Amino acid sequence: MIRFENLTKSFRLKGERKVVIDNLNLTLPPGKSLALLGRNGAGKSTLLQIIAGTMRPDHGRVVSDGSISWPVGLGGSFHRDLTGAENVRFIARIYGVDTGDLVNFVGEFAELGKFYHMPMRSYSSGMRSRLTFGASMGIRFDTYLVDEVTAVGDRSFKRKSRAVFADRMKHSSAIMVNHSMAQIRQFCNAGLVLEAGRIRYYDDLDAAIAAHEAMLD
Repeated sequence: MIRFENLTKSFRLKGERKVVIDNLNLTLPPGKSLALLGRNGAGKSTLLQIIAGTMRPDHGRVVSDGSISWPVGLGGSFHRDLTGAENVRFIARIYGVDTGDLVNFVGEFAELGKFYHMPMRSYSSGMRSRLTFGASMGIRFDTYLVDEVTAVGDRSFKRKSRAVFADRMKHSSAIMVNHSMAQIRQFCNAGLVLEAGRIRYYDDLDAAIAAHEAMLD
């Protein structure tokens, strides 16, 4: 269960205050994998970061009774001067999982070769995404926050990423941002549409997609 209580977030842009989350009060049902839909710039990635606790709201709070991943695909929680493997070891200690198991899983999964033991400042954006995705998939969370990352890499890596994510979804839920409606339909069974700071929940995924697409017309 994830619950938003009077959640508000805004930014100052060109001297004006832009509200991206406007006094949100909503309880997300447990056991649902949710597509988070909205226009570019609507605040989807911002909301994921607030849910994860990596960004503070202006006021209000997020309440959860389960474990939540960091936003997979966003590497803000990783230190650029540490190697990929060092970052993974640090994460293992933070989340209380076996360090060796997680380091080995990510090393094999992310396919970074020698770069796994080099500072992350030398990584391309794709390499960072592969590392963060692998680290997240190596830890069993109740809810995974996913921001476009299943589209990273070549065809083989995409296929592998979707397979491991599908395996995690057998026992966990997700909140997913993805521009591919095919992937949304593959992994999600309900939807959230974010527009002008407001969120509407749809128990029917097709209805959420239809509302989102109508908004873009």
